[in-house]
Amino acid sequence: MENISDATKQFIDLRRHMWMASIDLDLRRLIWQIAVTGKYIYSKIQESNRKLAGHENIYGEEQLALDMSSDEIIKRQLEFSGFVSHYASEERDSIVQVGKGGEKYIVTADPLDGSSLVDANLSIGTIIGIHRSSILEGGGKSLVAAMSIVYGPLITMIYSAGNGTHEFVLNREGEYVLSGENITLQERGNILGAGGLRRDWTPAHLEYIQHLEDKGYKLRYSGAFISDINHILIKRGGVFTYPALKKSPNGKLRLIFELQPMAFLMEQAGGMATDGRQGILSIKPESLDQRCPIYIGSKYEVKKAKTFLDGNTTTM
Repeated sequence: MENISDATKQFIDLRRHMWMASIDLDLRRLIWQIAVTGKYIYSKIQESNRKLAGHENIYGEEQLALDMSSDEIIKRQLEFSGFVSHYASEERDSIVQVGKGGEKYIVTADPLDGSSLVDANLSIGTIIGIHRSSILEGGGKSLVAAMSIVYGPLITMIYSAGNGTHEFVLNREGEYVLSGENITLQERGNILGAGGLRRDWTPAHLEYIQHLEDKGYKLRYSGAFISDINHILIKRGGVFTYPALKKSPNGKLRLIFELQPMAFLMEQAGGMATDGRQGILSIKPESLDQRCPIYIGSKYEVKKAKTFLDGNTTTM
């Protein structure tokens, strides 16, 4: 699909864009249905913020309710989609059947990534993976599409169905309108997001971060994985990492619900995503809750991380 001119983008909505890209009919219907859930989840966030005003002591309960409500909104939408057999969520202990069993797709979700930041009024979002086959047996290789919906000053949605990575913004009429066609990362960026406490980093990872800081990389870390990855995509380069820690060698972020979908989006934008040594999408999950270190962003920075983790500290 050729790039669309800036003058034309405002007239291209999500459904038309997917049709022009010749995406499978059932898949584009499913992507659109999931995108619609973003409106409902955002309404819940606004409702929560109104409840929280002047009631700091109920925040923990309201955060939990938001996570559960977002999960239920997605599940109910998928139950009536007609295209999804099973659903797996970060909020659930097991995969649940939402269709009759013979449908084409399996959907994974982090329903509300960064929900602990609601009271701080920072951007948070929903991460979606759409799989053709078993999410455990196929791993990242079974992904056919991924979505990232960010609830900030605007509601934006980034999706890929294996045809590049594209951004849409929800306009006043309630339509997702194309704002970024074929997002492409630069080979090397200048943004750095680094999770985990510095005192818990391994020596090799600490040396890697110090190296980037010495090269003038700007620290951009919000505490919401989805927002930090969105920043790198929109700014067209940089790196985010939540590494293996001294006492947590598997890091913090979940492979299936967070890392795989974002790796899919990043690779379709010309970037990379690894655990420091192997590609995220090549890792076969052993459990739904499996966690994994992550280095994701521009190719140069992700490849450079491996040189430090392997003990090769050759300068850039």
